[in-house]
Amino acid sequence: MKGNLFIVAAPSGAGKSTLVNAVLAEDCNLTLSVSYTTRAPRPGEVDGREYHFVDLPAFQAMQKRGDFLECAEVHGNHYGTSQKWIADTRSTGRDIVLEIDWQGAQQVRKLFPEAVGIFILPPSMPELERRLRSRGKDSDEAIRQRLHNAREEIEHVGEFDYVIINKDFEHARGDLAAVIRAVRLRAGDVLANPGAPMSELLGAVASTTKAR
Repeated sequence: MKGNLFIVAAPSGAGKSTLVNAVLAEDCNLTLSVSYTTRAPRPGEVDGREYHFVDLPAFQAMQKRGDFLECAEVHGNHYGTSQKWIADTRSTGRDIVLEIDWQGAQQVRKLFPEAVGIFILPPSMPELERRLRSRGKDSDEAIRQRLHNAREEIEHVGEFDYVIINKDFEHARGDLAAVIRAVRLRAGDVLANPGAPMSELLGAVASTTKAR
Protein backbone atom coordinates (compact mmCIF):
# COMPACT_ATOMS: atom_id res chain seq x y z
CA MET A 1 0.00 0.00 0.00
CA LYS A 2 1.38 3.40 -0.97
CA GLY A 3 1.95 6.02 1.69
CA ASN A 4 -0.32 9.05 2.05
CA LEU A 5 0.60 12.48 0.74
CA PHE A 6 -0.10 15.40 3.08
CA ILE A 7 0.23 18.91 1.67
CA VAL A 8 0.74 21.55 4.35
CA ALA A 9 0.63 25.17 3.19
CA ALA A 10 0.52 28.50 4.99
CA PRO A 11 1.57 32.12 4.63
CA SER A 12 5.07 32.86 5.86
CA GLY A 13 5.07 33.32 9.64
CA ALA A 14 1.95 31.24 10.37
CA GLY A 15 4.02 28.57 12.12
CA LYS A 16 3.79 25.83 9.50
CA SER A 17 7.33 24.44 9.87
CA THR A 18 7.24 24.47 13.67
CA LEU A 19 3.95 22.56 13.70
CA VAL A 20 5.12 20.04 11.11
CA ASN A 21 8.39 19.43 12.95
CA ALA A 22 6.54 18.83 16.22
CA VAL A 23 4.29 16.21 14.60
CA LEU A 24 7.23 14.59 12.79
CA ALA A 25 9.04 14.15 16.10
CA GLU A 26 6.13 12.08 17.44
CA ASP A 27 5.28 10.04 14.33
CA CYS A 28 7.77 7.44 13.12
CA ASN A 29 5.80 6.66 9.94
CA LEU A 30 5.74 10.27 8.78
CA THR A 31 8.60 11.82 6.82
CA LEU A 32 9.21 15.30 5.46
CA SER A 33 9.91 15.95 1.81
CA VAL A 34 13.02 18.14 1.66
CA SER A 35 12.59 20.62 -1.20
CA TYR A 36 15.25 22.07 -3.46
CA THR A 37 15.58 25.85 -3.34
CA THR A 38 17.63 28.64 -4.82
CA ARG A 39 17.39 30.81 -1.71
CA ALA A 40 20.41 31.19 0.55
CA PRO A 41 20.51 29.18 3.81
CA ARG A 42 19.43 31.04 6.93
CA PRO A 43 21.58 30.87 10.08
CA GLY A 44 21.38 27.38 11.54
CA GLU A 45 19.96 25.74 8.42
CA VAL A 46 21.76 22.65 7.09
CA ASP A 47 21.86 21.53 3.46
CA GLY A 48 19.77 18.39 3.09
CA ARG A 49 17.85 18.95 6.33
CA GLU A 50 15.76 22.10 5.86
CA TYR A 51 16.35 22.28 2.10
CA HIS A 52 18.65 21.12 -0.66
CA PHE A 53 20.30 24.44 -1.48
CA VAL A 54 21.24 24.84 -5.15
CA ASP A 55 22.02 27.76 -7.44
CA LEU A 56 19.64 28.91 -10.15
CA PRO A 57 21.40 27.18 -13.10
CA ALA A 58 21.34 23.83 -11.24
CA PHE A 59 17.66 24.29 -10.37
CA GLN A 60 16.78 25.17 -13.95
CA ALA A 61 18.66 22.11 -15.22
CA MET A 62 16.66 19.88 -12.86
CA GLN A 63 13.46 21.55 -13.98
CA LYS A 64 14.33 21.00 -17.64
CA ARG A 65 15.01 17.28 -17.00
CA GLY A 66 11.58 16.92 -15.38
CA ASP A 67 13.03 16.08 -11.96
CA PHE A 68 10.38 18.04 -10.06
CA LEU A 69 6.94 16.84 -9.04
CA GLU A 70 6.08 20.50 -8.53
CA CYS A 71 7.98 23.77 -8.52
CA ALA A 72 7.13 27.39 -7.90
CA GLU A 73 8.66 30.81 -7.39
CA VAL A 74 7.94 32.23 -3.94
CA HIS A 75 9.24 35.56 -2.60
CA GLY A 76 11.67 35.71 -5.54
CA ASN A 77 13.19 32.27 -4.88
CA HIS A 78 12.55 28.95 -6.61
CA TYR A 79 11.39 25.79 -4.83
CA GLY A 80 10.88 22.27 -6.15
CA THR A 81 10.00 18.77 -4.95
CA SER A 82 11.91 15.70 -6.16
CA GLN A 83 9.59 13.46 -8.15
CA LYS A 84 11.77 10.35 -7.74
CA TRP A 85 12.13 10.73 -3.98
CA ILE A 86 8.36 11.02 -3.56
CA ALA A 87 7.71 7.89 -5.64
CA ASP A 88 10.43 5.85 -3.91
CA THR A 89 9.31 6.86 -0.41
CA ARG A 90 5.60 6.26 -1.04
CA SER A 91 6.39 2.80 -2.39
CA THR A 92 7.72 1.83 1.05
CA GLY A 93 4.35 2.71 2.63
CA ARG A 94 5.67 5.75 4.48
CA ASP A 95 3.49 8.85 4.66
CA ILE A 96 4.97 12.11 3.37
CA VAL A 97 4.45 15.74 4.35
CA LEU A 98 4.99 18.30 1.61
CA GLU A 99 5.57 21.82 2.94
CA ILE A 100 4.72 23.77 -0.19
CA ASP A 101 2.74 26.83 -1.21
CA TRP A 102 -0.68 26.93 -2.89
CA GLN A 103 0.88 26.94 -6.37
CA GLY A 104 2.74 23.71 -5.67
CA ALA A 105 -0.36 22.25 -4.02
CA GLN A 106 -2.35 22.79 -7.21
CA GLN A 107 0.32 21.00 -9.25
CA VAL A 108 0.48 18.03 -6.86
CA ARG A 109 -3.30 17.61 -6.74
CA LYS A 110 -3.44 17.36 -10.53
CA LEU A 111 -1.12 14.35 -10.38
CA PHE A 112 -2.34 12.94 -7.05
CA PRO A 113 -6.01 13.85 -6.44
CA GLU A 114 -5.91 11.73 -3.28
CA ALA A 115 -3.37 14.07 -1.65
CA VAL A 116 -4.73 15.64 1.55
CA GLY A 117 -4.44 19.43 1.74
CA ILE A 118 -4.03 21.19 5.09
CA PHE A 119 -3.84 24.99 5.34
CA ILE A 120 -2.40 26.69 8.43
CA LEU A 121 -3.83 30.12 9.22
CA PRO A 122 -2.61 32.74 11.68
CA PRO A 123 -5.26 34.03 14.08
CA SER A 124 -5.11 37.49 12.47
CA MET A 125 -3.03 39.63 10.13
CA PRO A 126 -1.70 41.82 12.99
CA GLU A 127 -0.55 38.66 14.77
CA LEU A 128 1.09 37.41 11.57
CA GLU A 129 3.00 40.70 11.28
CA ARG A 130 4.06 40.46 14.94
CA ARG A 131 5.41 36.95 14.38
CA LEU A 132 7.30 37.97 11.26
CA ARG A 133 8.93 40.89 13.06
CA SER A 134 9.76 38.83 16.15
CA ARG A 135 11.79 36.40 14.03
CA GLY A 136 14.26 39.17 13.28
CA LYS A 137 15.14 37.59 9.94
CA ASP A 138 13.66 40.04 7.44
CA SER A 139 13.90 43.72 6.58
CA ASP A 140 10.86 45.99 6.80
CA GLU A 141 10.48 45.81 3.04
CA ALA A 142 10.65 41.99 3.07
CA ILE A 143 8.01 41.86 5.83
CA ARG A 144 5.71 44.17 3.87
CA GLN A 145 6.12 41.90 0.84
CA ARG A 146 5.40 38.77 2.90
CA LEU A 147 2.24 40.34 4.32
CA HIS A 148 1.13 41.34 0.84
CA ASN A 149 1.75 37.79 -0.41
CA ALA A 150 -0.01 36.33 2.63
CA ARG A 151 -3.28 37.97 1.62
CA GLU A 152 -3.04 36.38 -1.82
CA GLU A 153 -2.12 32.98 -0.33
CA ILE A 154 -5.05 33.05 2.11
CA GLU A 155 -7.42 33.55 -0.81
CA HIS A 156 -6.68 29.93 -1.78
CA VAL A 157 -7.61 28.44 1.59
CA GLY A 158 -10.85 27.03 0.14
CA GLU A 159 -8.83 24.71 -2.10
CA PHE A 160 -7.67 22.68 0.91
CA ASP A 161 -9.39 19.84 2.76
CA TYR A 162 -8.60 21.01 6.30
CA VAL A 163 -7.92 24.38 7.90
CA ILE A 164 -6.05 24.80 11.20
CA ILE A 165 -5.85 28.16 12.96
CA ASN A 166 -2.54 28.40 14.78
CA LYS A 167 -3.58 30.58 17.70
CA ASP A 168 -2.46 28.20 20.46
CA PHE A 169 0.50 26.06 19.38
CA GLU A 170 -0.37 22.91 21.37
CA HIS A 171 -3.95 23.00 20.20
CA ALA A 172 -2.87 23.44 16.57
CA ARG A 173 -0.29 20.66 16.90
CA GLY A 174 -3.01 18.34 18.19
CA ASP A 175 -5.29 19.30 15.31
CA LEU A 176 -2.59 18.52 12.74
CA ALA A 177 -1.84 15.15 14.33
CA ALA A 178 -5.58 14.39 14.46
CA VAL A 179 -6.00 15.05 10.73
CA ILE A 180 -3.15 12.68 9.94
CA ARG A 181 -4.61 9.96 12.19
CA ALA A 182 -8.08 10.39 10.67
CA VAL A 183 -6.76 9.99 7.13
CA ARG A 184 -4.95 6.80 8.08
CA LEU A 185 -8.22 5.39 9.45
CA ARG A 186 -10.12 5.72 6.17
CA ALA A 187 -11.83 2.40 5.50
CA GLY A 188 -10.28 1.91 2.07
CA ASP A 189 -6.77 2.29 3.41
CA VAL A 190 -7.30 0.06 6.45
CA LEU A 191 -8.94 -2.74 4.48
CA ALA A 192 -6.35 -2.55 1.70
CA ASN A 193 -3.56 -3.33 4.16
CA PRO A 194 -2.88 -7.08 3.76
CA GLY A 195 -1.36 -7.27 7.23
CA ALA A 196 -4.32 -5.68 8.99
CA PRO A 197 -6.25 -7.79 11.52
CA MET A 198 -9.41 -6.69 9.71
CA SER A 199 -8.66 -9.03 6.79
CA GLU A 200 -8.83 -12.07 9.07
CA LEU A 201 -11.90 -10.73 10.84
CA LEU A 202 -13.78 -10.07 7.60
CA GLY A 203 -12.87 -13.53 6.39
CA ALA A 204 -14.37 -15.04 9.52
CA VAL A 205 -17.54 -12.96 9.09
CA ALA A 206 -17.87 -14.09 5.47
CA SER A 207 -17.51 -17.75 6.49
CA THR A 208 -20.17 -17.37 9.18
CA THR A 209 -22.56 -15.72 6.70
CA LYS A 210 -22.12 -18.58 4.21
CA ALA A 211 -22.72 -21.16 6.93
CA ARG A 212 -26.13 -19.64 7.58
